[in-house]
Amino acid sequence: MSIEKAREILKHRFGFDSFRMNQEAVIEAVLNKKDCVVLMPTGGGKSLCYQIPALMLDGLTVVISPLIALMKDQVDALRVNGVEAAFLNSTQSGSEQVAVFRAVRSGKLKLLYVAPERLLQSGDQFLDFLREINISLFAIDEAHCISSWGHDFRPEYLRLATLKREFPQIPVVALTATADKLVRKDIFERLNIKHAELFMSSFNRPNIFYSVEPKRKSYDQLLDFLEKRKEESGIIYCLSRSSVDSLAADLRDEGFSALSYHAGLDKATRDKHQESFLKDDTKIIVATIAFGMGIDKSNVRFVVHMDLPKNIESYYQETGRAGRDGLASDALLFFSWGDVIKLKGFAEVEGNAQQSEIMLKKLDTMGKFGDLRACRRRFLLNYFSEESTTDCGNCDNCTTEVERFDGTVIAQKALSAVYRTNQRFGLSYLVDFLRGSQSEKIRDEHKNLKTYGVGADVSKDHWFEYFKDLIAQGFIAQTEGQYPVLVLTETSMDVLAGKTPVQLTKARIKEEKTKRLAQEISYPHIPELFDLLRQVRTVFARGENVPPYVVFSDATLVEMATYLPQTEWEMRKISGVGDLKFDKYGADFLNEIRNYCVRNSLVSRIDLKSPKRERKQRTKRDVNGKDTYHMSLDLFRGGRSIPEIARERGLGITTIENHLTRFIATGEVSLDQFVSLEKVETIREAIVNFAGSNALSPIKEYLGEGYSYGEIRAVMAAFDEQTTGDLSRSAEAG
Repeated sequence: MSIEKAREILKHRFGFDSFRMNQEAVIEAVLNKKDCVVLMPTGGGKSLCYQIPALMLDGLTVVISPLIALMKDQVDALRVNGVEAAFLNSTQSGSEQVAVFRAVRSGKLKLLYVAPERLLQSGDQFLDFLREINISLFAIDEAHCISSWGHDFRPEYLRLATLKREFPQIPVVALTATADKLVRKDIFERLNIKHAELFMSSFNRPNIFYSVEPKRKSYDQLLDFLEKRKEESGIIYCLSRSSVDSLAADLRDEGFSALSYHAGLDKATRDKHQESFLKDDTKIIVATIAFGMGIDKSNVRFVVHMDLPKNIESYYQETGRAGRDGLASDALLFFSWGDVIKLKGFAEVEGNAQQSEIMLKKLDTMGKFGDLRACRRRFLLNYFSEESTTDCGNCDNCTTEVERFDGTVIAQKALSAVYRTNQRFGLSYLVDFLRGSQSEKIRDEHKNLKTYGVGADVSKDHWFEYFKDLIAQGFIAQTEGQYPVLVLTETSMDVLAGKTPVQLTKARIKEEKTKRLAQEISYPHIPELFDLLRQVRTVFARGENVPPYVVFSDATLVEMATYLPQTEWEMRKISGVGDLKFDKYGADFLNEIRNYCVRNSLVSRIDLKSPKRERKQRTKRDVNGKDTYHMSLDLFRGGRSIPEIARERGLGITTIENHLTRFIATGEVSLDQFVSLEKVETIREAIVNFAGSNALSPIKEYLGEGYSYGEIRAVMAAFDEQTTGDLSRSAEAG
């Protein structure tokens, strides 16, 4: 099978001109029936690695997915792109499940999403069913769940090795965004795909700005952060359910659109809150780690951690839920060594000393990230065995101006405190000791030492910063374990003796040199137009009952609001606008853009868009040379209804409506064949009322659910320009 065909599907179905990362290589391997293990960062396009082969292979692709929400999102998005897909899970009624089984048996479906519990249910009933079906591919999403060394271990995944034993000839592709060496080894062994090809893409997410703030007054710090992002979508993670509930309530009191999500809420409430967030009705979700795995919401602009994650894998995956559309996004962590100590109590795995040790090391590494003075992105990439030798320029440490000063005396006081207390105490104790704290925790024998209280003139926060700087420079070391203590190093005595001067960083107030890489990552779009396009998108999304990003992602709308396409050809050059989506939505978005440009004396900027390898657009034709529009017309004249034509041609109802509307203006289709006469006058009146807006979405919103876009376009096409004005002309041009 030709990879060229895969590229055509990529453009036609999904609206992208070229593959990213290792997508093309993975697809080629899958088409050659090879087992694959795929590591790609969140937002890297893992799903296309099996969705495109599913459309090319003869048979059904079975996708094992751990979460109901993920299944629904993926299926909704595929259906919008004209792909026959379905899921099986506990949310469906018996009749709905029967309908899915029937669709599978008929060969109608190309992709079926199931949970591992369903796949391997007792008695192997589902496997027996699959043995009767032509299976082309097994795709295992979130494959890291199979490893107990990971962060989302799911025991149900352990039985997935059954697939390779039962279906040895069927290729298996395992996909994950987070897997260190231990987890990768488990994936190969436990899925019984030891000879699978490994595809590792860069873990770098250049559009995410990583920052860490000392955890002091975290609620006030959070409010400052959110104040600049009131219209943006984000996730805030807390460690406990009670913290989630109280923070969500507090944010609502502050005027923010926020809901809670955790395992203690009943399922109906969780589903309601999640759906509200996915559909942009709620801007902020405050959640425990129970929320997010597999959430495919592309326009999350920030992720905040109020508490420390247990390991780098969790942190990377959770922050990776921001900016999946490639636009500039933020990942903010509030850090305290107190969180590290608190979490160490939960890191012990009873009866498994080896795993306990690994989990404690992972937690210590997370603590080092929080306390890091160097480039945070380099640290993350190196953790995942991806060598990086240059600073990223897009994290707080890279963009913060720092001022150094002679801190030798401060360093000597700090080292003396460590030495005088016999190198047996942690950071907090030493800071209190230096400041002369009267707390009962300070031992009486230490209060008699001459070093006690010598740092009273330095604030507690500043002492913490200076100690961290000394650790980073190697003048002090911090032990590992549940209760880390500070100890001297080989260079400590030279500092104490005055032989080695020490430069320290002034307690840092983070001032960004330039605001990240926003100019490089995002586009110089027109915010006002972007908001108007979002409104058009919302109308479509509500009409189809899907999240707005399923219609078009924020990244696609940003491109529209940047390059101002004026024609169908120009609109198709926008990333994310495939043939099917243009047929369904293109005319309305074009109308909105044209109207804005007329009002503001703007012209197309499409020539500024970076050139990509272009393929000549060819009108789809059948064996008799008829284009796609006349193919729909012939079926309509043959007595088929619009839904029947859509099913027969594998297109959306809106697409068929758009096809037929073209022939109303030419008189080849009469209006009454398309719109009932009682609706015509109402629609005409609405068109006249909104003639000045040059957009269909206000008309649709005004008319309500009983009227379709196709009916509105049909009435526009049926009447001359004097009646419908500029709006009709735009509709026909689109």
